[in-house]
Amino acid sequence: MSNAQPAENRLLAINNYFYRRGGAETVFFDHIAMFSQLGWDVVPFAMQHENNAPSPWSGYFVSEIEYGRRTSPLRKVAQAASIIYSREAQRNLARLIEQARPTVAHAHNVYHHLSPAIFSTLKDAGIPVVMTAHDLKLACPAYKMLRDGKVCEDCKGGRIHNVLRHRCVKDSVPLSGLVLVETMVHRALGLYRDKLDRIVVPSRFYLEKLVEWGWPREKLVYIPNFVEVDGFRDTWDEGDYVVFAGRLAPEKGLATLIQAAARAGQRLILAGTGPEEAALRDLVARTGADASFVGHLSGQELHRLIGQSRALVLPSEWYENAPISILEAYALGRPVIGAAIGGIPEMIRDGETGLLSASGDVDDLAQRLADLAALSDADRARMGRAGRDWIASEFSAAAYRDRTLDLYGRLGS
Repeated sequence: MSNAQPAENRLLAINNYFYRRGGAETVFFDHIAMFSQLGWDVVPFAMQHENNAPSPWSGYFVSEIEYGRRTSPLRKVAQAASIIYSREAQRNLARLIEQARPTVAHAHNVYHHLSPAIFSTLKDAGIPVVMTAHDLKLACPAYKMLRDGKVCEDCKGGRIHNVLRHRCVKDSVPLSGLVLVETMVHRALGLYRDKLDRIVVPSRFYLEKLVEWGWPREKLVYIPNFVEVDGFRDTWDEGDYVVFAGRLAPEKGLATLIQAAARAGQRLILAGTGPEEAALRDLVARTGADASFVGHLSGQELHRLIGQSRALVLPSEWYENAPISILEAYALGRPVIGAAIGGIPEMIRDGETGLLSASGDVDDLAQRLADLAALSDADRARMGRAGRDWIASEFSAAAYRDRTLDLYGRLGS
């Protein structure tokens, strides 16, 4: 017999990490805060980690798996098995359900740590299950549709062996082979396709891409990410620079941005850290670009940097989903220059809230940077205000709340 405590509305919020680590975790924690404020009892389920926020439910969290740490061969085998199908996550989740049965479960990123094995446990318990697709893992085994710095869709049509053939995961045969086995097992067991009731997709581009790769449209629900604009200051003294804020990784198009900034004679500030930093610093030296690296910033420091910029620039060269950074820039009253790839174009009204440039095209991005610099301060401020007004309705917390409550209601009826 279940010992579950009764609750009118209880949300089981699931994510690998229980600390603010990236865009997915931002959405995860904002979702938790929103539903807590609505009076829901929110119960988290995640992986143990030294950076986790405190939670009375952390005793149910699964053991930590972190890549790159030294460990024994036996432990590596055990971790590989858990990556594919975590029995521990199933056991812990079953105990949690006994203690606090949820009205609905909403998962974010679960692969490699919690594993989608938990979806079987939830389905067997008769609990409606929703997952937000923060990336393209549901289609691409390596989740980015990216290879050697270029968009790759070779696994389309079930040809998932290409993840090993191309060594898509860190250029490693063992890791790519593990991901291939993982994908084969998950698809054979229908852990995503058959156990999930709905998949929330934050961009229309991702929704259409998943349909193109064989997902049934009726299983996908478009609910865009949100920011609460009232929490952002939108009056700033504009500086003389554009800014990139994010991970310094190859798919972000930063080599293109640095070359474009040099060509356009525009000052650039890069806020973030990542594997490309040394190579990008070398590129700055070679091109003579007026570019500064200020490291990882967050909170008010980051807001001030973006708020005082001419614009935020996202020169991505992969299928971005729905970057929160665009919404935050608008909330801060700043326009955005974005690459016309993935979900970015649906978040920029070209010429109205920002400018679009061809992805991976140095000349085109240099022209957009020059076009933005040629505008008056007032014109750039007008663009930023237009972006803020737009997201205050279409990408607002209220819109996200209403769409999500409607989804939960339909699943529970």
